[in-house]
Amino acid sequence: MKSYDQLLENNKEWAKEQAITDPTFFEKMAAGQSPDYLWIGCADSRAPADRITKTEPGSIFVHRNVANLVVHSDMNMLAVLQYAVDHLKVKHIMVVGHYGCGGVQAAMSNGDYGMINKWIRSIKDEYTVNKNELEAISDEKKRFDRMVELNVVRQVKNLAETSIVQKAWKNGEYPHLHGWVLELSTGNIKKIYEIESGNLDEIEPIYRYDF
Repeated sequence: MKSYDQLLENNKEWAKEQAITDPTFFEKMAAGQSPDYLWIGCADSRAPADRITKTEPGSIFVHRNVANLVVHSDMNMLAVLQYAVDHLKVKHIMVVGHYGCGGVQAAMSNGDYGMINKWIRSIKDEYTVNKNELEAISDEKKRFDRMVELNVVRQVKNLAETSIVQKAWKNGEYPHLHGWVLELSTGNIKKIYEIESGNLDEIEPIYRYDF
């Protein structure tokens, strides 16, 4: 059996188990979704949203990319964000990074990674903004961990600076914004940063929209 065929066999086994455990499971899945959460996470294979939060399908709307970035020119991310906020009416958006992130590590180096260079450029920019704090940390791992945290904070702020989120706030709606970091060595998630719904104080005035 090919390795990828095993995935199909696993799927059949999973479907049978779900049908036995809850005969209405797939009927409910097919009926639609109404998740309370949008998870913007890293594409790293070790950080699946549902597994590490012990949630069922339909609970979390998910967008993942290298280094969990919120880039204002990324139409994929913006489409997911708008759908989640305007149509699914999610109450919370979590940007979830993880210690040991390869994208952040690449951004902290001078390595040439081809097209990835352009994607992680904003992490280099954030390193420059926080250069004094970061270079005061002598331990290389701790400096790396801190950059992972600072990257998460920046992406949460990037979310708050979108017209999509601000328009929802203007209408008196959610979402609350959260920045978390997963520690792969323990499986635990650490809260790093948050912005309550409607809190424009965390946004520089130039990024605030008039509606």
